Amino acid sequence: MNKISDKSKKPTILFLVTDDWFFLMHRKALALAARNAGFQVLVATAPGSQVKEIEALGFTHCPLKMCRSSRNPLREMVGILDLIKLYRQLRPDIVHQVSIKPIIYGSLAAKIAGIPAVVNAVTGLGFVFIAGGRRKKVLRRLVESVYCLVGKRTQVRFLFENPDDRDYFLEKRIIAPEKAVLILGSGVEIERFRPRIPETGVPSLIMRPPVVLLAARLLWHKGVEEFVKAARVLHERGIEAEFWLAGMPDMSNPAAVPVSRLLYWHRQGDVRWLGFQNDMPALYQKSEIVCLPTRYREGIPVTLLEAAACGKPLVATDMPGCREIVRPGENGFLVASGSVSELAAALERLLLDRRLRIEFGRNGRQMVEEGFSDKKVISDTFTVYRELLGEKWFKLKKS
Repeated sequence: MNKISDKSKKPTILFLVTDDWFFLMHRKALALAARNAGFQVLVATAPGSQVKEIEALGFTHCPLKMCRSSRNPLREMVGILDLIKLYRQLRPDIVHQVSIKPIIYGSLAAKIAGIPAVVNAVTGLGFVFIAGGRRKKVLRRLVESVYCLVGKRTQVRFLFENPDDRDYFLEKRIIAPEKAVLILGSGVEIERFRPRIPETGVPSLIMRPPVVLLAARLLWHKGVEEFVKAARVLHERGIEAEFWLAGMPDMSNPAAVPVSRLLYWHRQGDVRWLGFQNDMPALYQKSEIVCLPTRYREGIPVTLLEAAACGKPLVATDMPGCREIVRPGENGFLVASGSVSELAAALERLLLDRRLRIEFGRNGRQMVEEGFSDKKVISDTFTVYRELLGEKWFKLKKS
C-alpha cells in the first residue's frame, strides 16, 4: 500500500468492497466523481487480478485479508483485526462499505477506530435471505441482529437499491427510518451503454435467428436452469432463436453451477455458453432480448440496467430489484420465480413480435435516462455524504 499523503489537505473517503472486480463494476464511477469533487479516494479490497486497474485510475489500493467466501472463524477474526488496523492507520473522514460482510466487519472496525461517518450500501439481501432450513434461519436472525447493532450509530446511513429491501429493514425495525436512503441501483453509463442505432431510425432486418441473452454470475439462484429449460421448450415448439449464457460460475458461492453442467448444456445445443465476456455493450448489441429469471433478492441487477440502456426488451422474475427496472407491458415482462412455462411464454411473445421488442427497447432506454443514470445515482449519493460530513463537505472544493 502506498503511503497516504497528508489528509489534512483533502477529506478522505475509503470504499470497502470485498473484490476488486466488484468495485470496478459497481463503484468506479462514484469513486471517480468523489475524486473530482475533491476527495482523496482509497479503495480497500482483497488482492486480485484487477488491482492494477484500480491503481491506474489514480486510487490508492489497500489490500485486505478479508475474504468474501470464507466461513472459517479464525480467518474471519484475522480479517476483522486487519480491518481495524487499517481503519486506525488511515482514519478516513467517511467510509462507504458495500454488501453484507464489509458492512458488518467494517462497521465494527469503524466504531473501534473512531471513524466519524459510515455509509452502508445494501446491494440486495442475498444468499442468507433466500428461504432455507433451520440453520439458514438462525444465520439470518444473527445477521439482522448485527445490522441492528451497527445501525445504532448517529452518523450512519444505509443505502438501499430497491424499496423491498428498505421496507424489510424498516418493518423488522433493524434501523431507524431516518437512516434508510433509497437510491435505485448503482447507475449505468448511458453514454457507453446505448442503442446501436438512433431511436428515430429504423433498424435493418436481422437475418440470423434472434438471440436471448442471460448474463450473470452463473448461480442456480440466478435461474440458469430455468433459462435452459425454457430454451428447450421453445426449440421444441419450433421457435427459431439462440439462447446465450454469458458469465462464469462464482466458485466461492455454494450455489455455483458446476462447469461440467454448463459444458453439458452447451453440448446439448439448447443454449450456448460464452464464458466470461469483457465487452458487454457489444454483447448486448448482438442480442434481441435480455433475460434474468433470478430467484435471488437482487439490489437492482446491473445486467438489466445495462440492457435497458442499450434499448433491449427485458424478461425477468417478479423479485425485489427486478421490479424496479422491468415494468410489465412497457419495457418487458415479469414472470413468476421458478416458472419455466411463464418464462417460455414471455420469451415466445417477444421473439414472435419484432415491433413489440423495438417499442419495449425504446421505453427502457428512456426510463434509464430519466431515473437510472450514473450521474443521478452519484448526485443522490453525494447528498448523503454532505449530510454526514457537515462542514468537511464544504472544504472539498477548497482543498
